[in-house]
Amino acid sequence: MDLSRIRNIGIIAHIDAGKTTLSERILFYTGKEHRMGEVHDGTAKMDYLPEEQARGITITSAATTCYWKDHRVNLIDTPGHVDFTAEVERSLRALDGAVGVFCGVAGVEAQSETVWRQADRYRVPRIAFVNKLDRVGADFDRVVLSIERRLGVLALPVQLPLGREREHAGVIDLVRMKALRFAEEELGARVLEEEIPAELLGEAERRRASLVAKLAEVVDAVAEKFLADEPLTPADLDAGLREATLGFKAVPVLAGSALRNKGVQPVLDAVIRYLPSPAEAKPIQGLGVKRGEALRRRADPQEPLTALVFKTIHDAHGEVAFVRIYAGVLRSGDAVFNPRTAKQERITRLLLMHADEREAIEQAGPGEIVGVVGLKLTSTGDTLCPRHQQILLEGMLFPETVIDMSIEPRTSRDKEALEQALAILAKDDPTFRWQLDEETGQTIISGMGELHLEILRNRLLTDHGVAARVGQPRVAYKQTIESAGTAWGEFRKSIGGKNLFAKVRLRVEPDVESRKLSFVNATRREAVPLAFLPAIENAVRSAALSGGSLGFSVIRVRVTLLSGEWIEGESNETAFSVAAERAFDEALQTGGVQILEPIMSFEIRTPAEYMKSIMNDLTARRGRVTEQVRDEDPVLLRGTIPVSGTFGYSTSIRSLSQGRASCSMEPSDYAVVPEEVSRRLLF
Repeated sequence: MDLSRIRNIGIIAHIDAGKTTLSERILFYTGKEHRMGEVHDGTAKMDYLPEEQARGITITSAATTCYWKDHRVNLIDTPGHVDFTAEVERSLRALDGAVGVFCGVAGVEAQSETVWRQADRYRVPRIAFVNKLDRVGADFDRVVLSIERRLGVLALPVQLPLGREREHAGVIDLVRMKALRFAEEELGARVLEEEIPAELLGEAERRRASLVAKLAEVVDAVAEKFLADEPLTPADLDAGLREATLGFKAVPVLAGSALRNKGVQPVLDAVIRYLPSPAEAKPIQGLGVKRGEALRRRADPQEPLTALVFKTIHDAHGEVAFVRIYAGVLRSGDAVFNPRTAKQERITRLLLMHADEREAIEQAGPGEIVGVVGLKLTSTGDTLCPRHQQILLEGMLFPETVIDMSIEPRTSRDKEALEQALAILAKDDPTFRWQLDEETGQTIISGMGELHLEILRNRLLTDHGVAARVGQPRVAYKQTIESAGTAWGEFRKSIGGKNLFAKVRLRVEPDVESRKLSFVNATRREAVPLAFLPAIENAVRSAALSGGSLGFSVIRVRVTLLSGEWIEGESNETAFSVAAERAFDEALQTGGVQILEPIMSFEIRTPAEYMKSIMNDLTARRGRVTEQVRDEDPVLLRGTIPVSGTFGYSTSIRSLSQGRASCSMEPSDYAVVPEEVSRRLLF
């Protein structure tokens, strides 16, 4: 298909802003689905997992393809809950544009800011849709103002709501100066274009003049006509809005109510008009595997294959990898090379995805998002390319886990089934970790929050049929070093009549810039043979992950290999691995261990009469309020709280406010634990 007629978009928002409802309407109005799915009754096509249908929330991003006005729209509906933020991260990595959805009452919420920052990181142009304008308390202008203030963007309303709250009947298109209503007897499928009501015409003209003036500030072509006092046609404004959107100069804002079937088709029109095609996206950049040189690939079928695996899933059909093709052509039966594993694999099937349904295809080209079957050794973030023209694309960064839970197989026969299921879940979910606690013999699983671990536990017990006992959630503490420590590690042993020897000297020091651990080789060439360097680095990273005697992963440290000793015929990878682990543990103790706890930032909205009780409860949980916005009702509280204080908090805040307060949280940082907590953990 002509690349200019393809749009790869995602729907992103805070939980309960209406992303999936908007996606379901898009499927209905584009003819992809003949029945309108609803989140509240568990019939949403894009929420196909049993857990999603039962809870009424999106847990995993779902992909589909639909068509609108001779354009192909590849759509990904992403989760809004902070525990599943990795789904948003990897989806945005593969998309060209996004629709940010905002509740007409709540406006910009905590997770709205998180997903917006994620889109900023991957330079994804966006349009905004202010949803739920039929609700009591909805205020379009207030939401537009919050988008500008909290997200730091120039928000350009291209529509106005036609009627407020329960009287919301449609939208006024400020570009074409028409009123749009949506035939209720046809579930909004027919758009009725009318003249703007006389009592609203003056306001609409003022708003259009404001739109033109603001657009003229960031788009030269609009400024020229504006300054010359020449009329701007809808085509002029569309071109200007497109330039501003693609150049990250402004965000067009639309209005409506997806649940009431109002304003959805104009969102699709805006996707076509203002968001980029794959042909307009910048050439993808990567590194040559052998020389490390910068490489570029254009969205051209004649270029060498360049594709990114941004997600994998295991279901009843087996393992499916979600792949974004940036250049070249991918065909069923092709052999592809994975630079990370240095392995070649064969594509057995190519699939077009529609939530949990699949359609087999023979080939796919630049700009397409497809499912791939047959990749056994490939994971999220891997690149697919030809063996003779290798390129390595930038991967993705995922946050550290903040909560742990123990799990044990009920019998020895269940152990293998548990480990297989855990391996599958870990491959599908980059924010899920598991490891064996050698002291207790328990398996420890780690995730992003209570809900995340609850979902994973249910998948283990139900989907994978594993018989296991599960413990209570606990905080995933980390450790770092207080000051620089240096130590030698030595391994000297005779095994089976053969002597083994290696010595390694390491320096471990604080590194606040590193999210996990950075490793530097500062040895002379003769000190440690090059062949043994990977074994040393891998041993250090493994020791940091296992956490030594405390069992808390080590983060924010720089490890420098200073020196080493070896003997020809007696030194091997095993000897150097053991020596490196010992040196790392000793250096860590020499520098002094600091225990870190994960901190969450929170945003609470509460009626004023419950604020004192909520503040007292936060103080008892070691929470700290950093900002109060009292000019809103409900009152807005922002601050931070240790993860240890969040257990059971959703139940507590409902009880304290008679169900009227709401809270959203996201991972913020790590902080050194108070002395009394440190003593309890160490002794």
